[in-house]
Amino acid sequence: MKSFGLAAALCAFAFSIVLPHSAFAQAALSEDADASHVDAPSRPAAGAFAQRYFIEFRSRSAFSYGHTFVVFGRVGQKLTAKNVAGLHPRGDSALTYLIGHILPVPSETGASDGDLELEYTTARYRIMLSAADYKAIVAKIRHLQANSPAWNAATYNCNAFAGNIAHFAGLTAPSPWMLPEDFVNTLRQMNDGAASAMARSAHR
Repeated sequence: MKSFGLAAALCAFAFSIVLPHSAFAQAALSEDADASHVDAPSRPAAGAFAQRYFIEFRSRSAFSYGHTFVVFGRVGQKLTAKNVAGLHPRGDSALTYLIGHILPVPSETGASDGDLELEYTTARYRIMLSAADYKAIVAKIRHLQANSPAWNAATYNCNAFAGNIAHFAGLTAPSPWMLPEDFVNTLRQMNDGAASAMARSAHR
């Protein structure tokens, strides 16, 4: 598996963590297609999603090695920046990002440019939630956002932030020292059974 650190060294000169790169883009998708596109653990009957909630772990392309973040909300609602959380260097300076591979730098935990543009999405893993579980997970996300640590590629990166959310949701998170796409795909592979149980509970 590719090393997160090696990718950092190779790609650091070309970074904009908040700017997607169309060369890595997949085919564009609409939010209305989410439920069928994602490798969802299970699916209720048509029309049953009206008041269903979800959290989705995503990775997207960028000029560097990409970015991992979470999207959450009610199925069918229009997603906005308020429905996105992910750890990344503050601002859009490439210099801040480069320094962050050596020293911790100030971070942000909201949406970054390209997060909701599905043509840049490289991996997705959606978990269906009950209203109670969704409320608890969102509260945890807001707590992490309010107490955001500094960003550092080697000690606490976007994968580690998403991994904390995954752990709180009862999932097993892979190592944060992976490329974002690998992180999300491995998260899905590690949790298919647990996610199925969560989804069945949410559908009751």
